[in-house]
Amino acid sequence: MPGDALALYDSLLKISRQSRLLSGISSALEWDQETYMPSGGAGIRAEQLEVMAGMAHKLKTSKSFTQALSKLIEIDSGKILAKKLPAPHLAALREWRRDYFKAKALPNAFVKKFAKLTSQAILVWRSAKKDDAFQRFAPYLEKIVELNRQKAEYRGYGDHPYDALLDDYEPGISTKEVSQLFSGLHKSTAALLKKIVAAKQVDDSFLFGKFSLDKQLLMANKLLEAMGFDFTKGRLDISTHPFSSASHPTDSRVTTRIHADSLMSNLSAALHEGGHSLYEMGLPAEQYGSPLCEPISLAFHESQSRWWETRIGQSQAFCRYLLPHIQQLFGGKLKQISVADLYRAVNKVEPSFIRVEADEVTYNLHVILRFEMEKALIEGSLAIRDVPEAWNAKMQKYLGITPRSNSEGCLQDIHWSMGAFGYFPTYTLGNLYASQLFSAFAQQFPAWEENVAQGDFSFIKQWLNANVHAHGRCFSSRELLLQISQKPFSEKYFTDYIQKKYADIYA
Repeated sequence: MPGDALALYDSLLKISRQSRLLSGISSALEWDQETYMPSGGAGIRAEQLEVMAGMAHKLKTSKSFTQALSKLIEIDSGKILAKKLPAPHLAALREWRRDYFKAKALPNAFVKKFAKLTSQAILVWRSAKKDDAFQRFAPYLEKIVELNRQKAEYRGYGDHPYDALLDDYEPGISTKEVSQLFSGLHKSTAALLKKIVAAKQVDDSFLFGKFSLDKQLLMANKLLEAMGFDFTKGRLDISTHPFSSASHPTDSRVTTRIHADSLMSNLSAALHEGGHSLYEMGLPAEQYGSPLCEPISLAFHESQSRWWETRIGQSQAFCRYLLPHIQQLFGGKLKQISVADLYRAVNKVEPSFIRVEADEVTYNLHVILRFEMEKALIEGSLAIRDVPEAWNAKMQKYLGITPRSNSEGCLQDIHWSMGAFGYFPTYTLGNLYASQLFSAFAQQFPAWEENVAQGDFSFIKQWLNANVHAHGRCFSSRELLLQISQKPFSEKYFTDYIQKKYADIYA
């Protein structure tokens, strides 16, 4: 009976909600660790996160959860038993079953050990980066790589152990598929970069100088407000590495990193992390605790952040909106520039060391480098002690530059200290997804540029809420791309966009 099925579903949701609440508490603790926690609290925080991870994992694999789930779907076969449930509920059952298998494969002791180690490693990474001391972080990285290998073995994989790690961030994708996709993208990017390097370079000197930290923070808050960020449900803070963290659609935190001598670094970070936060805020809160109130994947999450950072934030229309604001706030050389000057400057292509500040053309090369490094570390073909040298060699090969220190090289990203092996490819996948989504959006709103130039971003947020955020995990990434664009996934949307845009900018 439909009524019985709904009652069973509600009982399953109740148990799952408890687990999600525990994960949300961990998220708040991790946010505090990266923003306001005194350094002396590192030891007890690691223990707290270890306990929370263990409790959440126990609930996800508990007898009560297993029994509730098995009444609605056959756990072994995936056959739906409660067929009269609404379609979104059936999708939730499918995803719950998937999550159950992934959680069940990991011993509780392993989950707790992983959480404690990564909490400790983040603090060590932060000090190692500050002091350019890779040797201080290396022992922790070694342990994290080993635990990720163990995770892959526990869960099983197809052709490569990295498959199991990728699946945490972009379900269903394989190391082989990513390798093939990145190989083609690498070739087309290298060819475009060669042409750009040979062309007359863009002047962006006016974006560097002395910019008030307080005014920069004020502008970042203005951008978030214009995007539709709800400050009653979120806040903006400062951290070593910009990030977004959410425990519920009504509690989303973002951070930025402000450099006194670089104007766009902070503004780009605010747009990027704000895009992440709008996704979390746009999820259906009434479904909290179920997969229907969770993002599809980290790759789709990155499509939202890269959408706002690049497709909106680096558009000519956005420059028309931004210029009078920064001229009024900062004055100086900015008073003398035009919208065309600003547009060319924010889209300047130049190989650089820091991924989060890389231009659209070279950005994916940074990601490809990290993917190759991670794959080699997991398969054992790269030793931890050789990471700095291997990193620098790839930077020279792909971008023609060599980091002057490990802090601007292999220590620049927080991800390895978090244990997040398999995450980096989602940044490039996010670029590709964002371009395909944007193609569909632009067809529906051919005059979008005029609205953006006037400071109207509300229609963008509404479109993303309705087409992406509201679905939770009802669909896979590829299914949702097909539903929105009426076309199967293709990297061509991105490559066509990037070729045309930079051919125009660099003549």
